[in-house]
Amino acid sequence: MQLTRTKSEKTKQTMDEKLNSLRAGVLGSNDGILTVVGVLFSVAAATTNQFTIFIAGLSDLLACAFSMASGEYASVSTQKDTEKAVVEKERQLLKTDFECELHAVQRHYMTLGVTEETAMAIARDLLTKKPLATVVSIKYDMQLGHYMNPWDAAFASLFSASAGGVFPLLAMTFAPAHWQWPATIIAVSVAVALTGYLSAVLGKGNVKTAVIRNVLVGIVTMFIHYYVGTLF
Repeated sequence: MQLTRTKSEKTKQTMDEKLNSLRAGVLGSNDGILTVVGVLFSVAAATTNQFTIFIAGLSDLLACAFSMASGEYASVSTQKDTEKAVVEKERQLLKTDFECELHAVQRHYMTLGVTEETAMAIARDLLTKKPLATVVSIKYDMQLGHYMNPWDAAFASLFSASAGGVFPLLAMTFAPAHWQWPATIIAVSVAVALTGYLSAVLGKGNVKTAVIRNVLVGIVTMFIHYYVGTLF
């Protein structure tokens, strides 16, 4: 029989859920920075009209933010549907092929060094107390009842993409005329370095490599869009 979970247990986010929202936030921020600076550089290279530059940048910021949010919502919704389908599949298997599920749990503990007899005893005990939660956790590394929240990911992307795009937008449109270009380049370089650092920390990757990579991508993005703007 499944143990009843309290309301606080149901609503408490797992580490994977929190990391998913943080990941969406970091990616959204990085996209917001690069897409907005790309438009700003293209437009600013083609015209010196500050209002035109500002409106172009603001429009792109809003478009990027809502595009990232809708994309995250669709992606995480699909993942959530897949997770629910897996749980339902295991629920049916427990009814129709209990022995197979039992041996799957037993094999799991045997790979951890537990003897065959002890592993079977553990498996029987777990499947008596928490059958569905046990097989879902062991076979798919999922916590029963905890699914990725598409709304959390969508709002994280919406906010972070907007926040990221503000850096180049403010630098380009509000810095003194003779400081526009260097101020924007500096603002973008610092911002993408920060997102590179955060992405490396979250992904447990090499921080130095991630920062350098992001800064180089930012510089290349600015150069390409500036060149495109000079063609008009």
